[in-house]
Amino acid sequence: MRKYASASFLALCLSPCMAGAQTLSFYGTPGLVDMPTAASHADGNLSLTSSYAASTSRNTLSFQITPRLTGVFRYGRIEGFDDGNDRFDRSFDVHYRLIDQSRYFPAVAVGLRDFGGTGIYSSEYLVATKSFGERFALTGGIGWGRLAGRDPFDAPLGFLSDEFKTRPVAGAGGFSTTGQLDFDNWFRGDAAVFGGVSYRPNDRWTVVAEYSTDLYRLESEAGLVEVTSPYNFGVSYQFRSGLEVGAYSLYGTDAGVRLSYVIDPATPRRPGGIERAPAAYLPRDVVAAASWNRAPDGASLRQVIEQGLSDEGMPLEGFTTSAGVATVRLRNERWPSPAQAAGRAARVLANALPGSVERFRIVFVGNGLPLSVIELNRSDLYELQYAVDGDWRMLTRTRFSDGSNEDRGGERPGAYPKFDYNIGPYASLSYFDPDSPIRAELGVQLTASYTPQPGVILSGRVRQALTGNLDDQTRESDSVLPRVRSDSGIYNQQSELEISYLTGEYFFRPRPEMFGRVTAGYLEQMFGGVSSELLWYPTDSRLALGIEVNYVQQREFDGLFEFQDYDVWTGHGSAYYDFGNGFLGQLDVGRYLAGDWGTTVTVNREFNNGFKVGAFFTLTDVSFEDFGEGSFDKGIRIEIPATWLLGAPSQRTVSETFRPVLRDGGARLNVRNRLYDMTRDYRGAELSDEWGQFFR
Repeated sequence: MRKYASASFLALCLSPCMAGAQTLSFYGTPGLVDMPTAASHADGNLSLTSSYAASTSRNTLSFQITPRLTGVFRYGRIEGFDDGNDRFDRSFDVHYRLIDQSRYFPAVAVGLRDFGGTGIYSSEYLVATKSFGERFALTGGIGWGRLAGRDPFDAPLGFLSDEFKTRPVAGAGGFSTTGQLDFDNWFRGDAAVFGGVSYRPNDRWTVVAEYSTDLYRLESEAGLVEVTSPYNFGVSYQFRSGLEVGAYSLYGTDAGVRLSYVIDPATPRRPGGIERAPAAYLPRDVVAAASWNRAPDGASLRQVIEQGLSDEGMPLEGFTTSAGVATVRLRNERWPSPAQAAGRAARVLANALPGSVERFRIVFVGNGLPLSVIELNRSDLYELQYAVDGDWRMLTRTRFSDGSNEDRGGERPGAYPKFDYNIGPYASLSYFDPDSPIRAELGVQLTASYTPQPGVILSGRVRQALTGNLDDQTRESDSVLPRVRSDSGIYNQQSELEISYLTGEYFFRPRPEMFGRVTAGYLEQMFGGVSSELLWYPTDSRLALGIEVNYVQQREFDGLFEFQDYDVWTGHGSAYYDFGNGFLGQLDVGRYLAGDWGTTVTVNREFNNGFKVGAFFTLTDVSFEDFGEGSFDKGIRIEIPATWLLGAPSQRTVSETFRPVLRDGGARLNVRNRLYDMTRDYRGAELSDEWGQFFR
C-alpha cells in the first residue's frame, strides 16, 4: 500500500526532556543501554532512534502520550536469524511512570516491551530511578521474560496466584500468533534484578554503565551473539544541531552505535512564524474619507474587499450589505487557524467598509458549503486590538452560528464555474515489506478539478511513475479473505500510468447542524463505486455523529477504467469526540471491505499548531488465525503541518500511516473529503480553542 513521502520527519529539532535530557537506550526509549529507567520525556515529545550492534538493528518511534504514559513502535532487523535469512520484527512497547521522583524517593515506572509482536523482545519490568543533582542518576529494577535471563529468582508475584508462578511461553505469543496481546504472560514466571548508573559531566556528554539481565538467548542459539559479560557501557554526545550519537560496549564481545532525535511537536522549527504582519486598523475618519471616492453602485467596494481578502489568501465567494450589516462568504486557502483567518478578514472589512456598517458576518465556505458563521462588532475590534487579553475578550463578544441557511446572494461575478489544475512531482513510499522494509517510487502527476456550482465538484488525478522499486514486490498474498488490501503490490506492478481517482462529488446541507456528501466514480487506487455520508455536528458541540454507506467494486490491477468481479456493501456509524487538552477520539462500527463486521478505535493527540500523533486498532469477526500475520489491523498516524516546518502559513500537511502489516481484515475504503475532517476546524468549539490567534 502506498504512503506519501515525508522528508520532514528527518528535519526536526531536539527538545529537552523532563528533568533534563534523558539518555535513550538501544530500544529507543529512556534507558541506559539495554535496560530501561523510570525516566520519561517531556509531555508530547516524539523521539526517533536508530541503533545497530552485531547482527541487530532497531528503528524506534517513541511518543510521550501524556506526562506519564509513553507509547513505542519499533521495527527491527536481525541478520541471519531464520536459518540464515534476516528476521524483520515489528513490536510495540508501553511505559508508565507510576511515581514522580521526590527529594528522598525515586521515580518508579512499569513497562511492557514487545507486546503484540512476535515476542522476540517480550519482557516486563518495574524500575526505579533516583537522580542526585543534575549529573548523576542511579537505576534499579526487576525484569520478567527476556529481562529475567541472568540469575533469576522465583516468581515474585507468585503469592498473588499460581498463574503468576510460570510463564507459559518463552517469548510471549511465540512466532505463530504475532500481533496478539498475551495477557497470560505478563509479569509471569521468574524475574531478575538489573541496574545501572548514568553520569553527565556537562550538557553534551553522558556516560552510562549497566548490569544487564538479557542473555540474548534467541540470538545466541542462532549463533549470532556471544555474551561473555553482564556489563554494558556507553557514551553519548548531543550536537547543537540536535543529533545525539552514542557508542557502546556490549556483553563483553561487541560494539554498537545509536543515533537519536527528540522532537517537541509543540515547538515549531520557526516558533515566531514568518507570515506577513496584519494590516493596521485604519482610523474611522480615514476609512470614511476613502469611501467618498468610490462608485455608489457597490461594485467598487466589493472589488476593494475582494482584493484585500485575496491578498490574505481568502478568495471571496460573495458580499452583501444591509442595514448596517456586511456579510462576506470566503474560502480560507492559507491560514491553518480559522480564528486567525477570521481576524485577518475582519481587518479587511474594517479598513474598507463605510462607518455606517457596524456588524460583520464572516461565512467560511468549504467545497461550496457554508461551514460556520462568525459575527462580531466593528467597534469591538477597535476597542480590543491592543488589549493584553484582547483575543479572549473578543471571544466573549463574538457569536458563532451554523450557517446552514446562508444563501448565495451577492455572489461574486465569475466565482462559478471554476477550474483548477496542478502538475508536479510525487513521491510514494511503502513500508515493512518483509523482503524490503522501505520501497519508494517517484513520478509526475496531474491533478484537476472543475466546480460548475457550489457543492458540485468533478475531479481527478493521473500519475505516471518514473523510477522506483514499488513494482519489485513479488511476495504473493496468503490471505483467506477477499484480497481487498493484500494485493496492493500487484497494483504497483501493473500500473505505471494510473488513475488515482476520478470522481464526482456533491456536498449539501440537509438541515441545520447536518452535512451531507455523495461521491461516485473511481474512489481510490483499488476501488470504485458510490460513497454517501451524513454528519450531525452542532456548532458548539465537542461530539459529532456520522453514518457512511458505500457500494464499491474492486478495480483492475492496471489502475485504469475496468473492474474485477468482487463487489461489496460497506459502511460505518461513527462517533467523534473532542476530549479537550488536544485529545480526540473516534469510534467506527460497521462493515469493512472484506465483508467483516467490527469496530475501529482511534485516538489522536493534536497540538495547537496542528501537529498530530495518533494510533488506531480494528477488531472484527475475522479470527486472528484467518487474519494472518499481525492478528488484527493496527497502526500509528503522524500528521505534520507545513507551517510547523517552514513557518509560513499554509493549510498543507504531510501525513504518514505506519502499519506493522497490511492485511485484508478491518480494511476501510479510502474515500476523500470525509465530512468530519472537512468541518471540524470551523465549528464553534474548535474556533474557541484557537481564538488566541484572532488578532495575530
